[in-house]
Amino acid sequence: MKHLRKFLSLFMLTALVAAVFASPAYAFDGRTGQDVTIGKGEVINDDLYVSAETFTLDGTVKGDVYAVGSIITINGTVEGDLVAAGQAVIINGKVMDDARIAGAALRVSEGAEVGGDVVAAGASLEVQTGSTIGGDVVVGSAQVLLAGDVGRNVLAGTSAFELDGGVGGDVKAYVDATEDNVDVPVNMTMTNVPISIPRVKTGLTISKDSSIQGDLDYTSTIDLPVPSGVVSGKITRTAPPVEATVAVHQPTAAEKLGTWGLGMLRTMITLILFSLVLGWLFPKFMKALPAALRAQPWPSLGWGAIAWAAFFFAILCLILFTVLGGIVFGMLSLGGVSGTIVWVGLLSLFGLIVGFVLVTSYLTKIVVGENIGRWILARVSPSAAEHKYWPSILGIVILVLGIGLLSFPLLPIGALGWLVNFAVVLFGLGALWIWGREAMEPRTA
Repeated sequence: MKHLRKFLSLFMLTALVAAVFASPAYAFDGRTGQDVTIGKGEVINDDLYVSAETFTLDGTVKGDVYAVGSIITINGTVEGDLVAAGQAVIINGKVMDDARIAGAALRVSEGAEVGGDVVAAGASLEVQTGSTIGGDVVVGSAQVLLAGDVGRNVLAGTSAFELDGGVGGDVKAYVDATEDNVDVPVNMTMTNVPISIPRVKTGLTISKDSSIQGDLDYTSTIDLPVPSGVVSGKITRTAPPVEATVAVHQPTAAEKLGTWGLGMLRTMITLILFSLVLGWLFPKFMKALPAALRAQPWPSLGWGAIAWAAFFFAILCLILFTVLGGIVFGMLSLGGVSGTIVWVGLLSLFGLIVGFVLVTSYLTKIVVGENIGRWILARVSPSAAEHKYWPSILGIVILVLGIGLLSFPLLPIGALGWLVNFAVVLFGLGALWIWGREAMEPRTA
């Protein structure tokens, strides 16, 4: 790990030096402001980067144009790519390569030319009559109106698609039209867009004046009308995938009883095994803990409630310590200390939660169960009550049966079982709290 850090540090240092001292291979022109305009007759020989409220290109850019703003209008010529995002992106001029545009209202106006592909994402894409796109059109939007000419293929994912122009290749439209489609025009819901938006009917609409030189493939649950002679290739309708409904199995009464019985048996065996192992590994601890509960039963309940609340308070403090420690030492540029604090905090959090779950799920029930078994055996056979294991085994069986019967699945008494189980947890936590406090007293004296 140490060598890996050294290698990464050397690599980052080399990259930084190269970025500082190396000469850039390409230059660019950057413009920013409220309103940015490249005037008619102005020529920019580099790539152009623009960030403005409104951007208007009337001149010529020899490279690519990257523009972000509210209204972006291309009236001139872009000899490279156009990459633009805004509330409205309007292409009135010429883009010699690809146009990648995103926004609420996207328009390729009458007379506009895009030499390459148009990749668009937004609420509405309108390609007007008299416009030409030399490559493909790939669009994902609420509605699409293609009235201009597209040189190659069209791939559209939309809920409303209208084709009035010519397409030199295939058309693949994911419209998912159904008989229950509700026609909600986009232009009625978007009233704050700075340009007009056409109304496109929901589904797929192909006019008799359009043409598709390749195939037409559309998704729909119903057959849509396509005028004859418009499609030169084949027409394929693909049904949208239907999500399979998974039937939820409702368990029968017998299945509920079986699950309930197996759950109780599994809990009994698990608790008994834990009790035997803990009694073998920590015999003094497993004698002292039940003794603390017997000596102070009701104080144990109260201290158990306090211990329960203290656990969640400790979790909160540990999280705050980890977050604040990481932030503070990170701001002081002590990354190593910050990382160590975060890791130690996370490991401590994990250990605290795991320990709490183990104690509340197993140890508390073993402690309470042993006292129940000892109390019963003391009235039947006092010698058996002092046995090393029998009180714990008997008490666990009775405790699990009692909680299980109060959680009987065929009767609405499940809340009683939960309440008894929670009380058992509080008694056990309180006994642990009292034992720990008494164990610490000689050290602090």
